[in-house]
Amino acid sequence: MRPTILFPLFAPVDSLPGLGPRLAPLVAKRCGPLVADLIWHLPKALVDRRYRPTVAEAETGRIATVTVTIDAHEPPAHRRQPYKIRAHDSSGAMAFVYFTPHADWLKKQLPVGSLRIVSGLVETFRDGKQITHPDLVLTPEQADQADLVEPVYGLTEGLPAKSLRRSLAAALDRLPALPEWLDPAWRARNAWPDWAQALRQAHAPQSDADLAPTAPARCRLAYDELLANQLALALVRERRRRRAGRVLRGDGRHVGAIQAALPFALTASQDQAIGEIAADMASGGQMLRLLQGDVGSGKTVVALLAMATAVEAGCQAALMAPTEILARQHMATIEPLAAAAGLRAALLTGREKGKARDALLAGLDQGAIDIVIGTHALVQDGVGFRDLGLAVVDEQHRFGVHQRMQLAAKGPMPDDEESGGEHGQARPAPVHTLVMSATPIPRSLLLTAYGDIEVSRLLEKPAGRKPVDTRTLPIGRLDEVVAGIGRAIARGDKAYWVCPLVEESEDSDLAAASERYAALEQVFPGKVGLVHGRMKGGEKDKAMAAFAGRSEDGTAVAPGLQTQVLVATTVIEVGVDVPQATVIVIEHAERFGMAQLHQLRGRVGRGSAPSSCVLLYAPPLGETARARLEVLRDTDDGFRIAEEDLRLRGGGELLGTRQSGLPQFRVADWTAHGDLMAAARDDAKMIVETDPRLRTARGQALRHLLYLFQRDSAVRTLDSG
Repeated sequence: MRPTILFPLFAPVDSLPGLGPRLAPLVAKRCGPLVADLIWHLPKALVDRRYRPTVAEAETGRIATVTVTIDAHEPPAHRRQPYKIRAHDSSGAMAFVYFTPHADWLKKQLPVGSLRIVSGLVETFRDGKQITHPDLVLTPEQADQADLVEPVYGLTEGLPAKSLRRSLAAALDRLPALPEWLDPAWRARNAWPDWAQALRQAHAPQSDADLAPTAPARCRLAYDELLANQLALALVRERRRRRAGRVLRGDGRHVGAIQAALPFALTASQDQAIGEIAADMASGGQMLRLLQGDVGSGKTVVALLAMATAVEAGCQAALMAPTEILARQHMATIEPLAAAAGLRAALLTGREKGKARDALLAGLDQGAIDIVIGTHALVQDGVGFRDLGLAVVDEQHRFGVHQRMQLAAKGPMPDDEESGGEHGQARPAPVHTLVMSATPIPRSLLLTAYGDIEVSRLLEKPAGRKPVDTRTLPIGRLDEVVAGIGRAIARGDKAYWVCPLVEESEDSDLAAASERYAALEQVFPGKVGLVHGRMKGGEKDKAMAAFAGRSEDGTAVAPGLQTQVLVATTVIEVGVDVPQATVIVIEHAERFGMAQLHQLRGRVGRGSAPSSCVLLYAPPLGETARARLEVLRDTDDGFRIAEEDLRLRGGGELLGTRQSGLPQFRVADWTAHGDLMAAARDDAKMIVETDPRLRTARGQALRHLLYLFQRDSAVRTLDSG
């Protein structure tokens, strides 16, 4: 149960004074439905009216507060002209300008002959000083009531700033006195206020420095949020560790045979990851590990060796990929290595039908198939395993958590029903889960987004991978690029040409893949193919086979049916491996995310010949777009690219939509609080090790923190564990 002391913060926003049925939905839309949501809506700027010059001293471009005598009102002669009010002080004259005037209201606010305090942005017009739409008008008697430093908040249409500020003041009045959850030495070292003081200070900035993420009040609140996040993840992880798993320990016979069949030696990172995975599977706990590496770092081989270990222990293994192209590519890589070790591998996608599908399902159910590779077809009803021990999920961010859980739930039912779960239902035996991501993720994001998952990182690329020469060119040099493609074709090489759209849209000037295909087909007749996401599976396979030179069954495609240029959308971003491809052209590269450009570039450099990537852009480039393309031109280190992407984008759009599952913070800033992220993770780890049930005085205070940041599910793990 949420502590009663927090109840006032978890009331709906319409319980605050001044927020009736019209404004409350707007506040809820902008900030969230609860008072607890509103208090984290911090100001993004401030209006500082403390500059009090004479009219003559008032600097153009600054917000000034002047004390003047009102001289005259000048209503407009025509509707489009402004309403002007003339005023002066002992040093000079000034005008106040209104473009949407309410004359009666203005005459009441600024009567002729009165002394008024007026504040706003000073401008110069025809050698005279003016303030357009002053945002503060006071009588001398009201001067002491004026708030000369005013916070500025993000708003939504129809929500007045004054109403939001009034509701925030009421919300801050509700802040309870909560026990301190921070370690005293850590708080003292950082000279942080308590959380309620920090909130009040953050909502009352007195300078731009108070708005910076490094301000003490904001750092305190950011750390609170990060600690709540990390503690919640640590508690979930601890509960998973306590849950019994299956001990899967191999004897090395299949793993050794696969390694002997590899044409290269494993990297140090691969060896380390294999050891970490094997230790997890043999630990007696239930493995949930992320295998994260750059393009071409060798994740598939690590996954295959983990699956071979599961088979050695008497189980089956499954690898689920998000697209059919990627599933088939995994099959092409894995099947010959598995066969060399005497393992039986099979492919299951939505395209397998009839008797072939029935035979495959029977093989899985009876245990005749050791390793199955497939798409989401693996989690459909009717797909069963004799004994699934390891589930591998590739490109994890493209699957929902429920799909990962559906695959893990394909484990065998225990014989004794009493070992089952709720309502007398037997639970499947625990399945170890390995998730993979080819998108390099900065360390700070890994700590925060995947805090409940153990992580293995592949930091090197296997021997033999060639660096890709990356160039940036304006789209006006298209003819030179096409000529370069011609030279590559003459050498017998192949090339990708990537376009962002399938067909022309009225709202975009991007080159359509279908148009680019038609244009290149005229230059290189019979040598150009097209593949995009709207094609049927069979059409895609035919186009890919023509480009790769080999069909699904491994037979060579007749020379007359082969293509040397493949025009494609981002459907080729992952899972396409054509070693003869040495050139990739990415049109309108400035419209892609950095991670996506890096993934696409990884389609070349897979053979022994030198490879190149051409990033075509439409000038003029903005400063950020230019910086992003320069980073891609200067390095092929995916981890450095990810760090630069985070730095350039800031905390708003994290690595594009590809990482949409990452947590969004209200106060913490990805780029500014990296050191606090690491500290919060260490703190959470220590808390769970020393007080896993949060029963000490600090533990009880931390329960308040978890509820405050709405990590209720983490508290429930304490109550149910």
